[in-house]
Amino acid sequence: MGMLRVIGGSARGMKLKHVPGDTTRPITDIVKESLFNILGGEVVGIHMLDLFGGTGAVGIEALSRGAKDVTFLDTSRLAVKTIRDNLETTRFTSKAIVMQADAFGFLASQVNPEFDLIYVAPPQYKQMWEKAMELIDQNPNLLSDEGQIIVQINPLEWVEKNYTNLQVFDSRKYGDTLLVFFEKSIGE
Repeated sequence: MGMLRVIGGSARGMKLKHVPGDTTRPITDIVKESLFNILGGEVVGIHMLDLFGGTGAVGIEALSRGAKDVTFLDTSRLAVKTIRDNLETTRFTSKAIVMQADAFGFLASQVNPEFDLIYVAPPQYKQMWEKAMELIDQNPNLLSDEGQIIVQINPLEWVEKNYTNLQVFDSRKYGDTLLVFFEKSIGE
């Protein structure tokens, strides 16, 4: 599985714990590095939602690079404990909200949170990313006007869909990982 660590920013080089008996979708350093190179300075000061938190690696990387705060969700008690431990290690506890909660229930129930970045990396092959995108599309206030959604899936899971309020503006493939970038459609 390899070592999990923070690649850049204030917590650079810190080791993160894996979730025991990991069913979460890990992100490789290559993908994480590429993702944050693409985002660059856009991470600074953002409100982020890490929807299927897993180890918290992506949200913690964002905090390390200057995100204002990150909300982490995972249904697994072990994942939530791992995220909390990793936040403690990197000293970002005060900038994070960690919830043991169902991603879909959360998306459906939020009124006006306005996240600048929503990261969607669900367990594989369960069409969960499609369900998450549909819920965000139905509740576009989840995303700030300049915000973006990034979906991390296996390329085999990709399905072209038309959304009312969202559109794809970029995608990158790294081996068996596909990152798809969505933003709000212009002209509501």
